[in-house]
Amino acid sequence: MLVDTHCHLDAAEFDADRDQVYQDARCAGVHRIVVPGVAVDGFDRLKTTVSRYPGCFAAYGIHPLYVMQAGERDLALLRDWLARERPVAVGEIGLDFFVAGLDPVRQEYFFIEQLKLARAFDLPVILHVRRSVDAVLKQLRRFPVPGGIAHAFNGSRQQAETFIRMGFKLGFGGAMTYPGSTRIRALATSLPLEAIVLETDAPDIPPVWLNRGRNTPATLAQIAQVLATLRGLPLEEIAIATSANAALRLSGI
Repeated sequence: MLVDTHCHLDAAEFDADRDQVYQDARCAGVHRIVVPGVAVDGFDRLKTTVSRYPGCFAAYGIHPLYVMQAGERDLALLRDWLARERPVAVGEIGLDFFVAGLDPVRQEYFFIEQLKLARAFDLPVILHVRRSVDAVLKQLRRFPVPGGIAHAFNGSRQQAETFIRMGFKLGFGGAMTYPGSTRIRALATSLPLEAIVLETDAPDIPPVWLNRGRNTPATLAQIAQVLATLRGLPLEEIAIATSANAALRLSGI
């Protein structure tokens, strides 16, 4: 069994064939899928999606790319959803210093407020850390949470070890499949296996063989094989270990 710890199965890119995408994932051995939220106005759709498909689990949060349209009411509604639904995590939350035009101060405000909610509900978090690892770690030191996952990790070895000490697992997915991603592949090869979880971020971050096409959760089986090859381990060992890591870090999957 494989666990996709980050897949936006509720995204509009899957509206035409979501049932088939889900069935293909099951046939590929992906029996657990975590679907993170990105904005409050999508939470109903997210809940409907995970309710329709066995083995799918929701996280609720306000993504840093969506905080420019969010306000205090969104934080209040998020609190209500966390209290009512008890999801596997608060997420996808964090900071993005890659996309131009996003106010870093506003991002940090929403990130901190969501860390406070995670603390209040004793929930792990699913972190977005694009070009922002040190800034994310700074806030985690100020507002410790019950661990979680650093999604699409692309930091240094030192930063990875800091996340691990703080109770986080590190998410590896499509970027790891590119031969040119030398730092990511080196980390995937050398970090303790108990620190690693697998993800697709579908429909985004497609692996190399999709040639920038739409990603799907079914690709997780091949992504797992890439990790197995990098580490010189049997695929079954990778599947068992990464699934156990995901279950340990996320609530109730």
